[in-house]
Amino acid sequence: MRNVKIVADSSADLLTLNTVPFQSVPLKVITAEHEYVDDEHLDIPSMVEDLQHYKGRSSSACPSVGEWLAAFGDADEVYCVAITATLSGSYNAACMAKQLYEEQFPDRHVYVLNSLSAGPELQLLVEKLQEFLAHGLPFEEVCAQLDDYREQTGLLFSLESLKNFANNGRVSPLLAKAVGLLGIRVVGRAGDKGDLEPLDKCRGQSRALDAIVAHLKEFGYAGGKLYIHHCQNEAAAEELRARVTAAFTQARVMIAACRGLCSFYAEHGGLLVGYERG
Repeated sequence: MRNVKIVADSSADLLTLNTVPFQSVPLKVITAEHEYVDDEHLDIPSMVEDLQHYKGRSSSACPSVGEWLAAFGDADEVYCVAITATLSGSYNAACMAKQLYEEQFPDRHVYVLNSLSAGPELQLLVEKLQEFLAHGLPFEEVCAQLDDYREQTGLLFSLESLKNFANNGRVSPLLAKAVGLLGIRVVGRAGDKGDLEPLDKCRGQSRALDAIVAHLKEFGYAGGKLYIHHCQNEAAAEELRARVTAAFTQARVMIAACRGLCSFYAEHGGLLVGYERG
């Protein structure tokens, strides 16, 4: 019997899976006053509130090589999914852990995927991995098919605040201030290289939701699986689900709350939308 395991960093917003051994490797959110570890013990609402009032610099920290390596356990086949390498060193750390693991155990195999994304798109990838493994596909075929599946998924987002992006130097403070003061939502997507691409600046939530539905059509969504992850904005997530199911009669839409790392980047009110194309 194959001894397999799926490991993802905590940007996947997952703690457990149903049928395959799984482990989440926590990223961290760091300020001068506190370190928030994105694991099952994290008080996410408290973290979000703290960061809303925090004036200093903040940053995220990826799992170490040792943390990835420990998560592999004693599995013969390990499948890793990491947040986009443009936002974090998590993917590179996982690749280094793969090298060490396969040197120590030459008959074992580790696959590491740069998701080019975060949040609900990673959940789609992890669940597809679980499906491939349930079907008994061999290691090489699982890797090849997941690479193909990644080309069939996408991520859209709507952000009410860019404060944390500004605090860790990823956007200008002037842009972040304008978004916060003018009631503007930034709607964007994860680009082909894993960078976050702004698409629209929408005044008000309703227009932002309309923009997401329009971009879903533009980027090839036709009613497959779609996850909406929200940061303390379940009402907007439900409204978006209603709009998606009205526009796409075959849509399978599920809603979940962001965990720590995605709450750090999405901030209060933010929405992340992972979807299958076609």
